[in-house]
Amino acid sequence: MMESPAILIWSVLFGGIGIGYVIYGRRQQAVVPLLCGIALLVVPFFLPNVYVLIVSGIVLTVMPYFIRL
Repeated sequence: MMESPAILIWSVLFGGIGIGYVIYGRRQQAVVPLLCGIALLVVPFFLPNVYVLIVSGIVLTVMPYFIRL
């Protein structure tokens, strides 16, 4: 179950970023943003701790900027 509304808010925020990365990755045929977008959509379902969710969401959000394939 949800601990607090913060988990829901952060999940929606990272899910929106994930949708953007998926759309961008498909249109540009870029693998890293596509995979990070899919991960941003899936990961919040499995993380019950809000701090772990924030850290993993930030890491997945900035990963396409540092990894270029």
